[in-house]
Amino acid sequence: MIIGQRDINILKLVYRFKFCFGRHIEALAGFNGSRACDRRLRVLVDAGYLARKKYLYGLPYLYTVTHKGRILIGANKRENKIRLEQINHDATVLDALIYCKAKYGFSLGEMESEKELHIKDGFGGRKHHPDFVFVYQGKKYAVEVELTLKAKSNLEKNIRDNYLTYDKQIWITDDNKILSLLQKFSDEYSNVEIISLAELVEIKCKE
Repeated sequence: MIIGQRDINILKLVYRFKFCFGRHIEALAGFNGSRACDRRLRVLVDAGYLARKKYLYGLPYLYTVTHKGRILIGANKRENKIRLEQINHDATVLDALIYCKAKYGFSLGEMESEKELHIKDGFGGRKHHPDFVFVYQGKKYAVEVELTLKAKSNLEKNIRDNYLTYDKQIWITDDNKILSLLQKFSDEYSNVEIISLAELVEIKCKE
C-alpha cells in the first residue's frame, strides 16, 4: 500500500491519545464522511499499522497503533496499555478535543496531549497535567475532563496549578458534586470555565 500524509497523521493522532474510536479519527483527520474513513482504517488495519479491537460491550471498536505503526512514525516501540476503567474518560477527552477544535479553530499542531506533556517531563517525578492543552490567539488553554469525584484538596491543587501555568482552564463534567465545587473555586480562580458534558453530545455520532 502507499502511505500518504493523512495515514501518518492518523497514526500520530491515535498514538498521542493511546486509542481512538472511528468517530474521533473521522472528525480529526479531515474525512468528509464515515464511509471514506472506515475504508481507510480498514486498509491500515489490514496492512498491520493499526489494530482494531472490542474492549467493552456497548462501546465501539478501539483503534490502537501497532508495533509496525509505531516504527513508521518514529514513536516509542513500547505498546500503550489500555486501562478499561479509563476508556470512558479517555474517549470523552477526545470528544472534548473535537469540541474545542471546532470552537476555537486551533490545529492539532497547536495542541499537546497529557501523554506528550508527561514525556516532556522526562524521568523525574510524575506530576499532574491537564488532559490536553492548546494555544489560541497567543494564549495557553488547559482542558480537564473530570468524571470522578476526587478529594476537594486535590481538585483545588490542580485548579491552582493550572491557574499559575495557563491563561485559561476549561473543566468538563457531568457530576453535580464536581460541578458545585468547580463553581465555588471559579470565584477564587478567575480563569476557570465550566462546560457541561451534555454540551459535547452533539459532536458524537453513531458508530
